[in-house]
Amino acid sequence: MSNSLPDLLIEPIVRAALAEDLGRAGDITSAAVIPANATAEGTIVARAAGIVAGTACARLAFHVLDPAVTFAAGRADGDAVKRGDVIARVSGNARAILAAERVALNFLGHLSGIATLTRRYADAIAATGTKARITCTRKTTPGLRALEKAAVAAGGGSNHRFGLDDAVLIKDNHIAIAGGVTAALERALAATGHMRSIEVEIDSLSALEEALKAGAGIVLLDNFPVADISAAVRANAGRATLEASGGVTLETVAAIAKTGVDYISAGALTHSAPSLDVALDIETK
Repeated sequence: MSNSLPDLLIEPIVRAALAEDLGRAGDITSAAVIPANATAEGTIVARAAGIVAGTACARLAFHVLDPAVTFAAGRADGDAVKRGDVIARVSGNARAILAAERVALNFLGHLSGIATLTRRYADAIAATGTKARITCTRKTTPGLRALEKAAVAAGGGSNHRFGLDDAVLIKDNHIAIAGGVTAALERALAATGHMRSIEVEIDSLSALEEALKAGAGIVLLDNFPVADISAAVRANAGRATLEASGGVTLETVAAIAKTGVDYISAGALTHSAPSLDVALDIETK
């Protein structure tokens, strides 16, 4: 996928999830039932159609507990699967496989769910033949932002800023405290270098011209009705990049795209995506 992450960044998150699940004594059920030297083989399968994301998390969950466990991916992040498709095969120490199973599936299901929902939004926009792109927001699960944004990319979406430190986004509360759109933009322009992107959020058409005159390179149209988004696109006349946000749904995203905006941001991609149903099936001999 276009926004894959190195194991160095993923592994601490996976280790924390394993520690949460294993608790103080580890997998006491498997320790009681499964001989220490027992081996097993199994397949991770999709129980529903969707887009895969999170395979590295699943692989690391098994490898952290036992580096000798084999994880052979049958699908890569960004690949489409249908019900019954094999996402990966695992083999090795049975206790390690069972102890890692739930963490691996939790990551894989959650992130694949995000990729699947993102693809639905991206497809709805693509059908309009417009230039618009769907993008995520900072409405992510604490501690999982990098993984969830990678899943958005796997689903064909764009990533908005990753945090407060990589782009300036002047929102309504900044404007209220600073004393207006112009004052906020002037301070931001004076405080940042030429490599820093500056976006300003507006909630009315009347604020658009002020934002453009003050030097905004990106303007976020917050909770604008579709008719007002169209009017903003006409008034902007290509001067700034326009992003529409607020209450975006699968039912409304196509109409928003047809207005001519450049980006459409939806927090639902990460905060409301249902998990893709995936399972580990152990093969019996």
